[in-house]
Amino acid sequence: MPVRLGLAVPQYGRFADARALVTVAGQAESRGFDSLWVGDRLLTPLAPKERYPGGDGTIPPAHRTFLDPFAVLSTAAAVTSRIRLGTSTLNANWYPPVLLARSLATIDQLSSGRLEVGLGLGWSSDEYAAAGVPWEGRGARFEATLDTLEAIWRDDPVSVADPRWNIAPSHILPKPAQLPRPPLHLGGFSPAALSRIGRRADGWLAAAMPVGILTDMWDTVKQTAERHGRDPRQVRVIVRFNPLVADSPSEAVPGSGTVEQIAEHMRAVADTGVHEIFLDLQHTARDPEHLLDLAERLREASAL
Repeated sequence: MPVRLGLAVPQYGRFADARALVTVAGQAESRGFDSLWVGDRLLTPLAPKERYPGGDGTIPPAHRTFLDPFAVLSTAAAVTSRIRLGTSTLNANWYPPVLLARSLATIDQLSSGRLEVGLGLGWSSDEYAAAGVPWEGRGARFEATLDTLEAIWRDDPVSVADPRWNIAPSHILPKPAQLPRPPLHLGGFSPAALSRIGRRADGWLAAAMPVGILTDMWDTVKQTAERHGRDPRQVRVIVRFNPLVADSPSEAVPGSGTVEQIAEHMRAVADTGVHEIFLDLQHTARDPEHLLDLAERLREASAL
């Protein structure tokens, strides 16, 4: 099957703007892109406790302004009718599961069943502290959140007893438009994260990286799926590219490079059998029109 191609919808930095959001969402659909994606950042600490997991470890200045992902995705849903709508990724542990389940089910209903749920753990203990959520035990909390989301979306009435939260037997509606739930994709690169994806996810939210590393991690996911009696062919791989587009060749591909270099890496990633690639061009584009132009050039050069 052909590799699907999507875009990160305007959400942060100079693209934290209603006109940019509406323009790119509508144009992405009319130009035949397959999906739109939002991310999730809460704050930019002046002295972060952890290094940013990309580039030189410095948090990108553009992340200082970051629109709410639920509001952005709801707006994108309102100005489109076909294109899929994804989260890559929501930091699931920041949100009480019952509220997260309601927000996502609402977006799935309002978009007529176009939601792709992507969840992760995040990387910043500063953001956890600001959200009032313990950093310790975050993996176990994430597993419990996933269990609770599944129960809320599946059951009626719903009843959940967990040391972190309690849901008395209740009706919790609406359910998502996609039953039994929207596709559930998980992010992460650690052994524990890859194992979790293999055990219970519909897809892995990966990032642009050397092809050898990508395939090694994907092998771990597939092997875990098989050990748990799952068909690994049913687990999708969705790869985020967030390059800086340069006029001259770079040694830092896929982080930066010419359109031709980035497109070549996109083709190499596609050849591994991934299911979808999406482009986050907010770090490199000047405005919505430039973003769409770069997306078209990369689509044409990569032949995806």
